[in-house]
Amino acid sequence: MLSYLCASAFAPRLAAQTGMASRGLSQGPKPAPSGRPFAAHFTDVAASAGLVSPVIYGGVDHKDYILEADGCGCAFIDYDNDGWMDIFVLTGTRLTGAPPGTTNRLYKNNRDGTFTDVTEKAGLHHLGWASSVCVGDYDNDGNEDLFCTYYGENKLYRNNGDGTFTDATEQAGLSVASDKFSWGAGCSFVDYDRDGRLDLFISNYIRFDLSTVPKPGDNPNCNWKGIPVNCGPRGLPPGFPSHHVLFHNNGDGTFTDATEKASLSGPAQCYGMTVVAADFDEDGWQDIYVACDSTPSRLYMNNRDGTFREEGILRGVALNDEGEEQSGMGVGIGDFSLSGHLDLIKTHFVEDTCELFQNDGNANFSDATLSSRIGTETSYTCWGVGIIDLDNDGHPDIFIVAGGVYPEVERKLPRYADKCPRILFRNLGNGTFEELGNEAGAAIMERHSSRGCAFGDFDNDGDIDILIVNMNEPPSLLRNDIRGNHHWMKVMLIGTLSNRSAIGARVLVYYGGKVQAQAVTSQASFYSANDKRLHFGLGSAVVASIKIFWPSGQSQLLENEAADHLITVVEGKGVVSRDNFTRKTPAGA
Repeated sequence: MLSYLCASAFAPRLAAQTGMASRGLSQGPKPAPSGRPFAAHFTDVAASAGLVSPVIYGGVDHKDYILEADGCGCAFIDYDNDGWMDIFVLTGTRLTGAPPGTTNRLYKNNRDGTFTDVTEKAGLHHLGWASSVCVGDYDNDGNEDLFCTYYGENKLYRNNGDGTFTDATEQAGLSVASDKFSWGAGCSFVDYDRDGRLDLFISNYIRFDLSTVPKPGDNPNCNWKGIPVNCGPRGLPPGFPSHHVLFHNNGDGTFTDATEKASLSGPAQCYGMTVVAADFDEDGWQDIYVACDSTPSRLYMNNRDGTFREEGILRGVALNDEGEEQSGMGVGIGDFSLSGHLDLIKTHFVEDTCELFQNDGNANFSDATLSSRIGTETSYTCWGVGIIDLDNDGHPDIFIVAGGVYPEVERKLPRYADKCPRILFRNLGNGTFEELGNEAGAAIMERHSSRGCAFGDFDNDGDIDILIVNMNEPPSLLRNDIRGNHHWMKVMLIGTLSNRSAIGARVLVYYGGKVQAQAVTSQASFYSANDKRLHFGLGSAVVASIKIFWPSGQSQLLENEAADHLITVVEGKGVVSRDNFTRKTPAGA
């Protein structure tokens, strides 16, 4: 089916040698605009908010190695439990050495639209080739912890509950997860055995040795459009892909390698990137999806006995509809079709489509890329992504950030820009999307070479804002100012029998004759972590009911909750607070 549609929807394929998987699809014709107003409006407030330190990552004008090109993620995290989203931004370095002061950065939310850099005070100063971050309370002490992957040694930071973090990597037994040649990629805290403790899954990209990696032009897969470029996966020597790793939480602050026991130690045949864990088949047990670069993506289905089976191809999320591998990078999770099931979107390389997969509720996915009309956009290499309701109309939209991996190509082929606009697909509510630009604010059209992005409500005003990592520039913080009277609801979960972060919980919200599913995740987008308060746009609905499926297997139903509130729910107890965000600063602060 897709072969026929591509012939009519896209221009002829472009022949090109590259180390990354791409179908060579040129830009397709855009449907006529709907003319409907869009209520969300985005402004980049990063500079005025105090996010001014650049994210250093490899060369600026050229990149000799893929290590310099992939970039890193970011997180919304309420590290001090004051009810306001703080910001954590990873960074990389340079082969020649990073500028003085380069480090990952933690920004404390001042609750007035600004942030304060508290990196040093928090004990999070670190310099290296950072990849991803996942967030979760692995010791169930009420404080959200951080795990960060690197080229080199990964890091586990335990939140001490007093504004500081401790590097607990060695103490927790996680130093064995990496060595100087390991390239840690995606990660996710996940309670795969339902014991109430967060385990840890790590995807690895490659084993990378600078002394043996080919340089630009060294082989046919180290060229793109006839231009020598850094070698992508297919240009690297055989045997470079790495195994993924699963660590079981022992409940005493330590972890044990459970990869082999969980049947995850098969042949190393994929270049793993972003990891998303959720209950895709709705059997009450957490499954794990890994976007893979230039190899089939993986869907590990939970056997409910401590083991997994890999079924990405069988369930329709490993390849595109033509059965071809793609450059899987980022993953968004949500319910774009309002079916009550968790759908997926996976981002890809330039001249290829981002793939949108619709879930039937049993983890059987159908490819909705072309039917949804998002397949017309193939101009950019895409990274961070979310299925999130940006205008609160009750229909989740799609937001994507993009950026080139070969900045030197633009000088010879200007159409392949290194810095790209953001991509926003507005959900029309009929299974299709339309791409918007300035209609959603000038910040959408601003050009950067972006990688990770995270979605959250940093100013507690009832809409979704967006944090974006820009390569060799300061991050962007897109403040959303919604016009009109669309309603919303947020759901904050606290586990008791389940892990305290409630990671893995699946939530259904019923409103205005519709139903929408979301899940609490530890990582999504590209190498990033979203605000764990689930956000639902409700459109004109003023009340909604909430069905919670906890990771423990328990469920709760809350009926006729008033819109425009953050509902905080404790497992087994019920609603403990309803906050309408009318007070911008918490009492007693």
